Amino acid sequence: MSLHGTYDPDNIFAKIIRGEMPAVKVFEDDQVLCFMDVFPQARGHMLVISRTSKARNLLEAEAKTLGRLIGATQKAAAAVTAALKPDGVIVTQFNGAPAGQTVFHLHFHVIPRYEGEAMGRHAEGMADVEELKVLAEKIAAAL
Repeated sequence: MSLHGTYDPDNIFAKIIRGEMPAVKVFEDDQVLCFMDVFPQARGHMLVISRTSKARNLLEAEAKTLGRLIGATQKAAAAVTAALKPDGVIVTQFNGAPAGQTVFHLHFHVIPRYEGEAMGRHAEGMADVEELKVLAEKIAAAL
């Protein structure tokens, strides 16, 4: 998909928000949802999305939405740091397919980094859901 287009209300994240698809949730409120990435690039990889915005990317997002999302992203990064003790944390966000975006619903990635461990490729392999639940519980407990 190009950088510009129409929001698809049937994208996977919209389905997760509506409860039509499962997700291993870390935290949520009426505006934001943080959940484990099922195709993680590292142990503890999470996604932070808006529950209300129909923005496909950063360029379409309302300033208020971005404020909420970056605040939640900071909260997620702090929690994963406290819970899993990574050596670093990557926070990233893609806009348009050529930039690496695969789901066209505004989202941020929080990816813990561990010294000496290579970062995996996204969508290389699906994670074990039970392992994701254990990680999500540890991270949520650190909030």
